Amino acid sequence: MPGQRPFTGVTLDRAELERKDPAIVSRLLERGQAVLAGRDGVLVGDGMLVREEAPHADGHEPILLGLQDATGVFAVDLDALPEARRSRLLEHGRLIGLREAGAELGHAEAGLAAYATALLNWHRRHRFCANCGSPTEVQDAGYARHCPRCEATHFPRTDPVVIMTVECDGHLLLGRRSGWPAGRCSVLAGFISPGESAEEAVVREVREEAGIVARDPVYVASQPWPFPSSLMLGFDARSDGGEPRSGDGELAEVRWVALQAVREALAGRNPELRLPPPISIARFLIERWAAEQPETD
Repeated sequence: MPGQRPFTGVTLDRAELERKDPAIVSRLLERGQAVLAGRDGVLVGDGMLVREEAPHADGHEPILLGLQDATGVFAVDLDALPEARRSRLLEHGRLIGLREAGAELGHAEAGLAAYATALLNWHRRHRFCANCGSPTEVQDAGYARHCPRCEATHFPRTDPVVIMTVECDGHLLLGRRSGWPAGRCSVLAGFISPGESAEEAVVREVREEAGIVARDPVYVASQPWPFPSSLMLGFDARSDGGEPRSGDGELAEVRWVALQAVREALAGRNPELRLPPPISIARFLIERWAAEQPETD
């Protein structure tokens, strides 16, 4: 069976009460530590996230991630720092992309990297009020932004996405997106529309992308996917079959793949089929599906 899902290992107490008190946040900042990330990735050294002890805000509001054994853990945006401080911090490690971090770091560290990246991504994109266009201010130590002009409060958003295995008679529905190299395939996925349940989105996306009628979607597991701000909701579904065809232009090809071919690809023995990397919930769902299928003579 598949193991832990990457980016899900955050062990912090997210400090819902403490973050609302500026005096507490200030004390935590004095004795705390910060993980460091920018648009180019997270700062890593010796297989761990680099942590700056007793970080200072440098004119920027602190972004509190939570408490680890009563110690405040913050996120610092490397791109917003004065050049001298940024250069000094970069001497302690190397910047790697979040996908690489998910493969290289331990489970809890990768989860923390994803959490910090997602929150910093949101702050970079929401410095101005969506209602009136005025500059916003950090509130609740990073869990909100407040507009002093129109009094609107903005909260970090997460975009829900369904991703699903669809099975028929021991075959798995896989698609290759436009731009992917030949042989690279994954399960289907898509954003949930307004006014739509996750189960309805599964059925709709499969119909739109592959022309296949899916039924009986069952929730399996979720995974944060901060590229930049999605939450992947994994489902299993079934189908009575049919000839798949790309319906909305997102897929270059879509096809049923036999269980044996999927298992060979998972074991690296099928050069004609390349499956998603281990950091994705897509791989988790495919491994789970393959492990649960009955053996055939």
